[in-house]
Amino acid sequence: MSDVSAVDAPPHPLIDQLSALHHARIYVDIGVVVVVLALTNLLAHFTTPWANIAVVPAAAVGLVLLVRSRGLGWAELGLGREHWRSGAGYAVAAVGLVGLVIAIGALLPWTRPMFMNDRYATLSGALIASMIIIPLQTVIPEELAFRGVLHGALDRAWGFRGVAAAGSLLFGLWHIATSLGMTSSNVGLTQIFGGGVTGMVCGVVLAVLATGAAGFVFTWLRRRSGSIIAPIALHWSLNGLGALAAALVWHAST
Repeated sequence: MSDVSAVDAPPHPLIDQLSALHHARIYVDIGVVVVVLALTNLLAHFTTPWANIAVVPAAAVGLVLLVRSRGLGWAELGLGREHWRSGAGYAVAAVGLVGLVIAIGALLPWTRPMFMNDRYATLSGALIASMIIIPLQTVIPEELAFRGVLHGALDRAWGFRGVAAAGSLLFGLWHIATSLGMTSSNVGLTQIFGGGVTGMVCGVVLAVLATGAAGFVFTWLRRRSGSIIAPIALHWSLNGLGALAAALVWHAST
């Protein structure tokens, strides 16, 4: 007469219940993060001008504290010290590559008009934007929120594929509000898409697709390096070096 070993015994119902509760908690965390990001976006862009300065950084810090209290570790948020060196290496490579591409684009006659953004018509304004406003108000908070908090929460639920798909889509949608006046302020885009409602819609669609694709690259870089240092550097180089290039193009054209 053979005994049934403990290995062959069915799992206790309590284990299944705890597992289901754990998965439900993960999805609740994702839902809370997405709702907070949506409300943050609306408050930052459709209330007072001052809200845009403080709301996004405050929300990013708040989300980090929230998910830490819910059990996400520093490594899951891309903030683990063990990956700082790897993140820095990828960061240097990313900034160098983007800088080269931007320099070539600013020099070529048929791509130079794309850099003529009137928000960066002066060198002093571009320097302030590139070194202070863009990193503190945009790049670091967004990377903490998306490649840190959202990445960690989605990775627990669906793994890297879920992070890449859902995270990139949400990052693209995040930029709808900031792209509403994109074509009207950019000489090259106005020439291509025109003005008015049609031009605005085209600008929004283009921005969502472009930032969604950028979000996928940021996510891959975060996964590859294990640190948000690398996507922060790439994100800043696209925005910050782009602002400096725009100012230089304006200066050379006047």
